[in-house]
Amino acid sequence: MQDNLYPELKILSPLEQTWASFRRNPLAMVGFWSLLALLALTCIGPWVLPYGIDQQHSNALLMPPSWSSKGSIDFFLGTDDLGRDILSRLLLGARLTFGSALLAVIIALLAGTAIGILGGMSRGLKSSVLHHLLDTILSIPSLLLAIIMVAILGPGLGNTLIAITLALIPQFIRATYHAVHAEMQKEYIIASQLDGSPRLRIMRLAVLPNIVDTLVTQTTRALSAAILDIAAVGFLGLGAQSPQPEWGAMLAESSDLVYLAPWTVTLPGVAIFFSVLVTNLVGEGIREALKEGDD
Repeated sequence: MQDNLYPELKILSPLEQTWASFRRNPLAMVGFWSLLALLALTCIGPWVLPYGIDQQHSNALLMPPSWSSKGSIDFFLGTDDLGRDILSRLLLGARLTFGSALLAVIIALLAGTAIGILGGMSRGLKSSVLHHLLDTILSIPSLLLAIIMVAILGPGLGNTLIAITLALIPQFIRATYHAVHAEMQKEYIIASQLDGSPRLRIMRLAVLPNIVDTLVTQTTRALSAAILDIAAVGFLGLGAQSPQPEWGAMLAESSDLVYLAPWTVTLPGVAIFFSVLVTNLVGEGIREALKEGDD
């Protein structure tokens, strides 16, 4: 018996195909590992702080980062005008800024997707009213909407989280609504309905798998927007209150020191920029991988 010259080819599942396509994108992989590192810091940050976030060192006021000739290894990223360790504040700030943004997006994703699915499967007056209501709400920028809500609810990180979540939910509703509405018009869905398939089964097995790319796209966009909105609200003094080291609030506190101690402003800004960048890299990589899988 001759050996088989053609070894059996392994058939990859759609998820495996997407991951294989994603891994071929070097920028996406850099963003992926960086995002994992950011998530890890968000989870373990409070337990690895070199110093307390309010611990003041009177003999180390405005000390530059350790790589400066005037810096000290005891304060790797330097200190602020009160002698507080910037590294410790940035580590805890990851939970307050990035962690809060992630929580807001997860809640908005679940709530917005559920409402969007119900709206996308509806017809007539209900669908029309929801469509026009979403257009009206989304005509207001999310940051402005969040600021208005925080002004009503009062300043504080908790109220900021509620405001950002409420501002993001309409975006998920609209994205899901349009994706489901378009999918329900396709012939295979109509054939399944004529066949007597339950609507829940159609949604679970046919519609949801085909709108994953829309949800991924909206989720990554929403996460980037949530990070910037939380930082912006904190910078305006309406979000996290002192001494909470939220990155936007840290920027506001150090804005007067931009020439005297630029690292106190630069480092929180870099943290915000980095978190938004890696989120966008991962989101773009997933979108390209899903598109390649469809092709």
